[in-house]
Amino acid sequence: MPLIQANGIELFYEISGPTGAPVVTFSNSLGTTMAMWDTILPALWGRYRVLRYDTRGHGRSQVLDAPVTIDDLADDLIGLLDSLGIARAHVVGLSLGGMTGQALASRYPDRVISLTLMATSAYMPSQESWDERASLVRAQGTGAIVEATMGRWFTPDYPAQAPERITPVREAFVGTDPVGYALCCNAIGRMDLRPIIHRISAPTLVIAGADDPATPVAMAEEIRSKVSGAELIVLPRAAHLLAVEQAERTAAYLMSFLDSHRDAGADKAQSTVPFETGLLNRKSVLGEEHVERSLAKAGAFAQPWQDFITRTAWGEVWGDPRLPWKTRSLVTLAMMVALHREEEFKLHVRPALRNGVTVGELQSLLLQSAIYAGVPAANAAFRWAKDVLGDELA
Repeated sequence: MPLIQANGIELFYEISGPTGAPVVTFSNSLGTTMAMWDTILPALWGRYRVLRYDTRGHGRSQVLDAPVTIDDLADDLIGLLDSLGIARAHVVGLSLGGMTGQALASRYPDRVISLTLMATSAYMPSQESWDERASLVRAQGTGAIVEATMGRWFTPDYPAQAPERITPVREAFVGTDPVGYALCCNAIGRMDLRPIIHRISAPTLVIAGADDPATPVAMAEEIRSKVSGAELIVLPRAAHLLAVEQAERTAAYLMSFLDSHRDAGADKAQSTVPFETGLLNRKSVLGEEHVERSLAKAGAFAQPWQDFITRTAWGEVWGDPRLPWKTRSLVTLAMMVALHREEEFKLHVRPALRNGVTVGELQSLLLQSAIYAGVPAANAAFRWAKDVLGDELA
């Protein structure tokens, strides 16, 4: 995950997925990093090429103590797309990321395939309150407001129900650079996108949390009323950080929307794939260390074989976005059970989980394999899964 120069600032980004697939760009909220999208991404893997980044002043992107506007943040994203050679993308943003998305789609309509705006607004009064928050954080750090922020971000009972999701978000917030946070607060306080968002021509989905005190449903309604053809979905039992609290439902709505506005030209399998393209997919699924080990051990004799499987299996087949990687993982595991290929089965078990396959789905797959591939084959596969995953299956 490298740094890249965009619009005069260094942005930390990650891009993964089939190179022939449409790009979906994720922009994070105030006080978070790109990790806030972790629970959303498995739904997209293998079907879309995913680009996410840390907004300036956040995470590992550069902190530059100079006034910033929402237009600057939109130009940062345009600069990132330009630097990566991406002409058009689906844009997804939450809160501050949604404000960035609105500014970008209003000013650069030809760059946006579709726009998804989550828990956001076109206007956030008052400037004085945002400037006061910025001053407080500059003086005392984000820890001074963490309790109040978590109270806005999640419904009251959720932190006790899902501490494994809350803890990383809280730690990222407390770790946010005070200057970077304050500058973005100032930008929000001075923002008023209401006069320009009627220019948005991309298909637009607005998602609001029914219990969001920070950007309530009325703010989402205002965006919907000003953007021609925009759709609005209100998620029950969701506060501000709905992409974390209601990750599965958010991902389902997002995927349905993206698929309905998919770039048709990107849905074709590639017939000739460069080695580097296949290598990116192979590393994304199997992990960089495993792939680098395989290439290093190949030697002159096996190098043509490594070239073949990288181009063909990982470039043309796994790089074909018509099947998501979760589906390809399930198909691969089923075939390895039927063919009794222990080494290859074990190789693909953990990547399957990263691609969104749950332990329950893996169990169901092995049970079905007993019917169609035989009890001995499934019996062996249950043992192989236990060898790889151990206590994770308990």
